[in-house]
Amino acid sequence: MKQHSNRNSANRRQFLATAAACTATLTTSKLVRASSANDKLRLAFVGVGGRGAGNLEEMIKDPGVEVAAICDVNRTTLDRVAERFPKARKQVDLRRFVEDLKDVDAVVVSSTEHTHAFATLPALQQRKPVYCEKPLTYNIQEAKRIMEEAAVANVATQMGTQIHATPNYRRVVELIQSGAIGPVTEAHVWTSRAWGLQSQEDAQKNGDIVYVTDRPTQSMEPPKDIDWDLWVGPAPSRPFHDVYLPGPKWYRWWDFANGTMSDLGSHFNDLPFWALKLDHPRSIQAFGPPPHKELAPASMTAVYEYGARGDLPACTVSWYQGADKPQIWKDKGIPNWDNGILFIGRDGMLLSDYDRHVLLPESKFENYQGPKPFLPVSPTSTRVA
Repeated sequence: MKQHSNRNSANRRQFLATAAACTATLTTSKLVRASSANDKLRLAFVGVGGRGAGNLEEMIKDPGVEVAAICDVNRTTLDRVAERFPKARKQVDLRRFVEDLKDVDAVVVSSTEHTHAFATLPALQQRKPVYCEKPLTYNIQEAKRIMEEAAVANVATQMGTQIHATPNYRRVVELIQSGAIGPVTEAHVWTSRAWGLQSQEDAQKNGDIVYVTDRPTQSMEPPKDIDWDLWVGPAPSRPFHDVYLPGPKWYRWWDFANGTMSDLGSHFNDLPFWALKLDHPRSIQAFGPPPHKELAPASMTAVYEYGARGDLPACTVSWYQGADKPQIWKDKGIPNWDNGILFIGRDGMLLSDYDRHVLLPESKFENYQGPKPFLPVSPTSTRVA
């Protein structure tokens, strides 16, 4: 995530300063269950299309959950959900929606990332538990403010890194922390997704990406069901153009998001951060195309250097996206998975992605059993070896 945006940081700071006036799976209802067994947990949903629709469906699997309030800038989506839950308070304007949350017990935030803090902060200040999709915020300043408010509110909070709860991630952590491959000094994380400024050739290979090199100046008619001004929200005002919507095209633009890193970095970087007990890096270096004032890079590399942690050695964690890959991947020294997390230790390597992992070289670990499981099992997952 970038530290700030020169054009909109003042407006965002103003909101964050005055908002008071106005482990990881979808188990929010269990975390904040109402005191009476007969009570329904009344949830407010910010964003009910796309990812928000998925979160809503997951939440209502629990018969103790009630959809009490819904908010979305897409009126068609909002009305469709309101038909299913006619008793729910509905609102297209997020500012009005979060003014008073006395009618709900907790808030589920699934809007675009440049508005996450604007839904999460008022909820925390009203002492409402919050589930917020990743990334938690648009920039570092907002993340610090949300962390501070969460500590003051002292309510259940959760960010949408559901993969953290899966058996595969847990087993990788157990293997690394038990010393299966010895002390780890390198981790490499890569994804083939390339949401950002691309060459025309690369854009043609990715059918979901529109080739664009700068912010359009001409105006197009917004979709009739979208309130474009409310969608832009705290970002700098601009005319509508179809390079932003429909779909996740907005992820490429600095004013709305931070490209592939903020989309998938929360998931993939979570594993080495957890397994290696990382905290603040000593240094960060980035390698890629020249910075663009409007668009995030499609392909890039970032290297994080960490010092020793107790008896754990200093290490580096390298992130690669798009066309960038670790050298060992390019040399075919490991299986060429499209997406992966590679731990390199003194005694071997461990390669993982969301759903699988393998110890390398496989011949060395053919009969290796690994430690007995020691991490708690997520209530919605099944333990596997």
